[in-house]
Amino acid sequence: MQKTNAVVVVLGTGGTIAGMSAPGGDERVYRAAQLGVDDLLRAVPGLPPGLVCEQVVQVDSKDMSHGVWHRLAERIAFHLASPAVAGVVVTHGTDTLEETAYFLQRVLAPVKPVVLTAAMRPATAALPDGPRNLRDAVTVALDPKATGVLAVMAGSVFAARDVRKAHTSRLDAFEAGDAGPLGVLEAGATVWRRDPPRDTPLAGWRWPEGAWPRVELVTSHAGADGALVQALCALGTRGIVVVGTGNGTVHEALDRRLHEARAAGVTVWRSSRCANGAVADKPGDDFPAAGDLTPAKARIALLLELMRDA
Repeated sequence: MQKTNAVVVVLGTGGTIAGMSAPGGDERVYRAAQLGVDDLLRAVPGLPPGLVCEQVVQVDSKDMSHGVWHRLAERIAFHLASPAVAGVVVTHGTDTLEETAYFLQRVLAPVKPVVLTAAMRPATAALPDGPRNLRDAVTVALDPKATGVLAVMAGSVFAARDVRKAHTSRLDAFEAGDAGPLGVLEAGATVWRRDPPRDTPLAGWRWPEGAWPRVELVTSHAGADGALVQALCALGTRGIVVVGTGNGTVHEALDRRLHEARAAGVTVWRSSRCANGAVADKPGDDFPAAGDLTPAKARIALLLELMRDA
């Protein structure tokens, strides 16, 4: 049963869900982040009363920045502090939704639900998917069992740690790897398959913009010689997540450069190019494994660790 007489705050950040294509043109050619969140809500029939909307930013999510993450986290924390607010919905682009969700879960780990949703088609498409996703996200935000940062797309509910974009164009473009979704939306209600995870908020996360260290991804591949590692070290990079082959294995030439970087004070973690599975720590491995985190999320985890230790 959903919460009654409760406020859901809908925060807009742009993305394809707010995108527009030319009238009569190819729907695959559009400009993201054109409509305000209030316009998006007006296009969704049957929404419950008590919705409050706020436009935080208006960006194409491929252009997401640390500054936007910081501002978004502050606005979410502000709204969740109100006893009247049951949860927050964030409209977002699909390209970096998984990164924003993971960042917000790590720094906020909210008891109340924060539900990110998006669309694969622009708002002006003949059959846009945004309205259904937005309605489903509000439904989850009002569910008494919902907690933490979640993502809702194409009728599925995902945990922030697990969700990842797995297809370039399908409406059901998101998955959760080996973990699978937390639940599904059926007949206007959430059917939970497992409990949403609970974490501990990261203390002292309100860092000034200049305090964010440079943390980069470097991919291992045939012929990788590690020259990029040298260039990154020259730029003052403090952390590198190497995107390894298989179980986080690294080309020998790249491995030598990574060891040189570590000796110079750069923190190095290992992740994998593989879509599923986890990178395990093994005897003899010099660089910590990122476990089941995707490379993009491992980068965020390392970024937060370096900022916490600063």
